[in-house]
Amino acid sequence: MSENPHQTYDARILEVKDLTPREKLFTLRFLDPEIGEHFTFKPGQFVIVDIRGFGEFPISLCSSPTRKGYIQLCIRKAGRMTKFIHQMKEGEVVGIRGPYGNGFPMEKMEGSNLLLVAGGLGMAPLRSVLWYAIDTGKYEHVWLLYGTKAYEDILFRDEIIHLLKHGDAVGCSVKLAYEVESPSCIYLERGFFDRVCKGVVTDLFRGEEFDVDKAYALICGPPVMYRFVIKELLDRKLSPGRIYMTLERRMRCGIGKCGHCIVGTSTSIKYVCKDGPVFTYWDALSTRGLI
Repeated sequence: MSENPHQTYDARILEVKDLTPREKLFTLRFLDPEIGEHFTFKPGQFVIVDIRGFGEFPISLCSSPTRKGYIQLCIRKAGRMTKFIHQMKEGEVVGIRGPYGNGFPMEKMEGSNLLLVAGGLGMAPLRSVLWYAIDTGKYEHVWLLYGTKAYEDILFRDEIIHLLKHGDAVGCSVKLAYEVESPSCIYLERGFFDRVCKGVVTDLFRGEEFDVDKAYALICGPPVMYRFVIKELLDRKLSPGRIYMTLERRMRCGIGKCGHCIVGTSTSIKYVCKDGPVFTYWDALSTRGLI
């Protein structure tokens, strides 16, 4: 994009779609066609959204780099900035800076099985991995284990249900866990009794077997989830070096200047926005406070 990490490019909001009562999906296109053509990123990277005269905030890209001409951001209304952008309309312009971070090593994982474990809003950055893997066809098989609070909180609900029905045709198996029972969830469970259940995301590991020498696990969700998911993976003898986590909740400036995302000690310091937000479990073992 630019050698200047502070360079901001104007992008127009093409579409705003309600995903849940708290999350909206923003589809944007750069005003400069040349920028739009050359803009690329890795699944797991993030951008800074600049609302001129009001402020800026970091957010993970939830679209796939295989789909050119636009980028998508899933934004939860959680504070002053996100509340403001939730009020913006199609046709309005914002600034985009980035991408930042290291992303998932998609090339390294080619030919392997991918196990995506998402909890709540963690589905947003992993959606980029999901569609990249499906679009490229360079991975043996993709499992998506997704835990959500309730049916109304399922992000990208139409896509998830479509993959529940037809995912096997594109090498993708989806399993869904919900915590709050509702008629819609009961209906889903009856239609996919072996893939939808009441419980938490770790319940979805039951009955799943995979070759640990040919598999990588990619995790994103609330902090409390990591401990239990990682235990499930280690119990199956998956190497800590094959477990990747995106800690996108700690992102700040993107270039390691503000210091808000520093973790670790004097012997092992990490900048989450610069060295991450994607880390292996080995990184977590050697860096205090990373998870």
